[in-house]
Amino acid sequence: MSRLLRIEYPGAWYHVMNRGRRSESIFSDKHDYLMFIELLIEIS
Repeated sequence: MSRLLRIEYPGAWYHVMNRGRRSESIFSDKHDYLMFIELLIEIS
């Protein structure tokens, strides 16, 4: 079953989270993590 569409509007705050299956890491190293943070900053 698909989820309902997300409500979006200018200036809204969004909670962004990532987690791995069974609490596994989703980043292979510190560089991957920092790239993820840089991308979040760039698109926000």
